Amino acid sequence: MERITATDASRNFSELLNRARYRGESFLVERNGEAVAEIRPARKGSTVADAIDCLKTTPLPDPDFKRDMLEIVAERQRDYPHDPWGDD
Repeated sequence: MERITATDASRNFSELLNRARYRGESFLVERNGEAVAEIRPARKGSTVADAIDCLKTTPLPDPDFKRDMLEIVAERQRDYPHDPWGDD
């Protein structure tokens, strides 16, 4: 990561953004020798479309999945039979 003064960063901000975006470079911005900020490429997040594509390619659960989940829920309900925040 390249170190750069805050003054140089302000004078060359557009260039630094371009270098981060198109070249993947990162910069540590310093003021009086102390690190105060970083300029680096933004992480790309997942989109709703990515999630939908993932679901489309995910295999369906096996036929016993629902039964297994119902058993787990029933078992947990036995462990906590009373809801302390309920109106009973």
